[in-house]
Amino acid sequence: MTREIASVAVVGARGEMGRLFVSRARAAGLGVRELDRPLTRAAAAEALTDADLVLLCVPIDAMAQVLSLAAPLLDGRQILADVCSVKDTPMSQMMAAYAGPVVGTHPLFGGVLPEPEDRRVAVCPGREGGAAGDRDGEAAAAVSAFMVRLGFVPFASTAREHDAAQSLVQGLNFVTTVAYLATAAGQEGILRFVTPSFRRRLEAARKMCLRDAPMFEAMFESNPASQEAVRIFRSHLNVAAGGDIDLLVERARWWWSDDARPSGPTSGADHANHQA
Repeated sequence: MTREIASVAVVGARGEMGRLFVSRARAAGLGVRELDRPLTRAAAAEALTDADLVLLCVPIDAMAQVLSLAAPLLDGRQILADVCSVKDTPMSQMMAAYAGPVVGTHPLFGGVLPEPEDRRVAVCPGREGGAAGDRDGEAAAAVSAFMVRLGFVPFASTAREHDAAQSLVQGLNFVTTVAYLATAAGQEGILRFVTPSFRRRLEAARKMCLRDAPMFEAMFESNPASQEAVRIFRSHLNVAAGGDIDLLVERARWWWSDDARPSGPTSGADHANHQA
């Protein structure tokens, strides 16, 4: 039987992701405690004590500092989880700081809710193998059930699998976008030749470049799979430089093939039941 999460302490409760989890958890009837800056030991003790789930909604570069305060206040039974877009580094930090159950999560939609079918959350158990692995697997099932109660769609992953995929989906998208725009920026007379499709690409990149660049830079630098993703992309550029564009077009068409149609969990409940 899946362990039930009845109360959650959200660390970073005033951030975009923290606010989302606070509001969704309250709407689901769960007990919610909020913790945000200034992070004092007294405030942390009040918020974290006896919470079933301690959810760290903090940037990856703040993880070590937050863990140094929060981890000693946990009793070993509570589940410690995060929402970072990279999993290997923050999960390693959590497991080093806390001997209790650790789960990594990544809501793929950011702090603004998309359509229901896109509310997917990767859920990664911290430890694998032995009693600790069984315990963290049970904790991952509990976190998946928690996500379902909030109206999200969890799916199981490992930290390595997650980071390899996100190095392509997020990291490489960011790096290639800024490299492309940097290549074209400032070229004499280029503004006279901007097409509607180029303007659409600029608009799509506006938030990424003007507001979220530090976050994407931190994600790219902390993801151990980032450099391999760049190496693979560079090999495809070499194909283009050799004139074999048709090979790239054929490869790119995979995204519109039957093979690319979603085959993941049809619902978060299915995932939670499978883990139970």
